[in-house]
Amino acid sequence: MQVKIDSKKIECKKGETILEVLKKRGIEVPTLCFHPDLKPIGRCRICLVEVNGRLVTSCDTIIRPGMNILTGSKRVLDARKLNTELILGHHVNECSLEPDKHDLCNIAKNLGLTTIRFKQLMEKTIDKSNSCLVIDHNKCILCGRCVQACQIMQEFFVIDLVNRGVFTKVTPIFESPLGKVSCTYCGQCSLTCPVGAIKEKDDTLAIVRALKDKKKHVVVQVAPSIRASIGEEFDMPPGSLVTGKVVAALKKIGFDRVFDTDLGADMTIMEEASEFIERLKKGGPFPMITTCCPAWIKYMEHHEHGLFPNMSSCKSPHEMLGILAKTYYAKKKNIPRSRIVVVSIMPCTAKKFERSRPELRSEVDYVLTTREAAKLMKMFNIDLRNIPDRNFDPTLGISTGAGVMFGATGGVMEAALRTAYEFAAQKSVPKLEFKEIRGMNGIKEGSIKINNKKIKFAVAHGGKNIRKLLERKEKYHFIEMMACKGGCIGGGGQPIPTTKEILKKRMGAIYQQDKNLLFRKSHENPVAKKIYKEFLDKPLSKKAEKLLHTKYRKRSEF
Repeated sequence: MQVKIDSKKIECKKGETILEVLKKRGIEVPTLCFHPDLKPIGRCRICLVEVNGRLVTSCDTIIRPGMNILTGSKRVLDARKLNTELILGHHVNECSLEPDKHDLCNIAKNLGLTTIRFKQLMEKTIDKSNSCLVIDHNKCILCGRCVQACQIMQEFFVIDLVNRGVFTKVTPIFESPLGKVSCTYCGQCSLTCPVGAIKEKDDTLAIVRALKDKKKHVVVQVAPSIRASIGEEFDMPPGSLVTGKVVAALKKIGFDRVFDTDLGADMTIMEEASEFIERLKKGGPFPMITTCCPAWIKYMEHHEHGLFPNMSSCKSPHEMLGILAKTYYAKKKNIPRSRIVVVSIMPCTAKKFERSRPELRSEVDYVLTTREAAKLMKMFNIDLRNIPDRNFDPTLGISTGAGVMFGATGGVMEAALRTAYEFAAQKSVPKLEFKEIRGMNGIKEGSIKINNKKIKFAVAHGGKNIRKLLERKEKYHFIEMMACKGGCIGGGGQPIPTTKEILKKRMGAIYQQDKNLLFRKSHENPVAKKIYKEFLDKPLSKKAEKLLHTKYRKRSEF
């Protein structure tokens, strides 16, 4: 199929949009409501082009034979500029058109806008009703990306566009506060928002105050996926593995100890694999469901009450490490637990909610997202690209490849199977990998024989795929659920943008680190072994059950 683009004849494929064709040929067209992982809706009208004398949105217009497309005519540029000005009128002008503040400011700069002619007609509300996310309606430009992420990608249907004209807003059902509805706090809305109208509650200043308090002993732990994503906040390529640099940066900021959440992941697997073997002996209940995802847990508590017996009772890795920091570590170093402040750096907005759950009796004091951690580093003028590597503090800082894999979809399941298989067989298998549950397929499955019993397992990531897997859950013995696309590497607190291609690169870094580590199975971790020997006795002991396990509770469906 042939069309003309800016007077040049171009061959195109049937079914492509104008925007896809332009991007392939390196022709820059500004976009705002468009996101590569969402359905194009042509709502913002920033991507306008001229086709045979008519202005059309390029993101959702399909190429047809005979099109004569102009991408930079005066009519196109004037229309883009006016539409951008009108959108800026929805957005509170705290950004002052500052470049790099967010996508809208960059577009305005590139179009030559220096002032905002149109002003908001009224001051709008800010929703701070929950512990994770803030919705600032003054900044919202009604692009609809957050609604698409919630409804189409996740199928959680928590927020929608309501009302008309200047009264249009993004809101939960009945215009309720976000903290009063069945939101999972997965944060995919914030990850897709181009103007920061939905974002995580910022705890960076609270951390700075804690660091300045000489009476406090402030420790920080780093989640598996952070090492494969935070580099993007410092203009490093997606998938850059910066483990040692992150440790060095946090030490330079002034944290007293820097620990690895991957050790908590190894502890989780020691408990969880033992739990699965117990179920095999007793004949169920199956499927056993594993996760380190508080968004999935909250979804289950709202909508899947019948799954409570199926859930592993293990706390998540950062919660386990928080407990160990204020018990095992505190005793070893003779530090009163009241002096210890535990900070978790997580890829996830829902982790902020998790630490407030009374069932967990959490010992984590603050949770920072990847974006907040990068902000903190920049506040202290850290050059992450060039800082020399340092190692985690060894008391709670030695981990395995299995712990690292928690950052990617399928990683928790693979880590659990590596240990469960060897626990049951009571022998070591040098290369025990489960590549069939790696990658970005929405639902992945496989099987293995454990003590002559065929064990079927499956993995789902993203709310939409979770719903699909739940429909056929009875087929399996073991299931992993992660609410975010790609697992934790695609968490709601990760760098923006996060696309499918970026996720693949982060995932590659995770599995590369697994290969590089000396120990690749959780039960091989020498620190975990030491903790059980000195403190917990063994997996599923009374003390381990008390400290490392939890329970769940019913929540309203709405």
